[in-house]
Amino acid sequence: MPKRMAYWLGIAALVIILDQLSKLAILKTLPLHAYWEITGFFNLVHVRNEGAAFSFLADQAGWQRWFFITLGTLISALIIYWLRKPAPTAQKWALTLILGGAIGNVIDRILHGNVIDFIDLHAAGWHWPAFNVADSAITVGAVLILLSSFKHHDQNNRP
Repeated sequence: MPKRMAYWLGIAALVIILDQLSKLAILKTLPLHAYWEITGFFNLVHVRNEGAAFSFLADQAGWQRWFFITLGTLISALIIYWLRKPAPTAQKWALTLILGGAIGNVIDRILHGNVIDFIDLHAAGWHWPAFNVADSAITVGAVLILLSSFKHHDQNNRP
């Protein structure tokens, strides 16, 4: 394995480890549906998501577990393939964060049948849907991809 590939996979592994350790801490300290108020805008909660982002497909009969395991695995394989190709560092970071997050959530689906979410941000009575470290890594990775695509677009449109 090339040295740079090991570097990116190591970062993805770190995301997975942080994700799984944080979820384990929640499993050990908070009963399901319990919460712990940390600040006026942040709680730790213990909720389960049977679906994807914003509980998409969570109300289905259970087939979505295997669908998201398969989808996450295929996306992870595709990302590993892309990481082997030359690309700007920002894109490598983005792909690596998405890879770590995708695998972290696939592990949950395999072990628990759902994803453990525990970060609850709220303001003025409005709560953002609960999320986890894996979701955060995926989101940061997606934002990096968007930002790098705008930069690439600007460079191609210069006179």
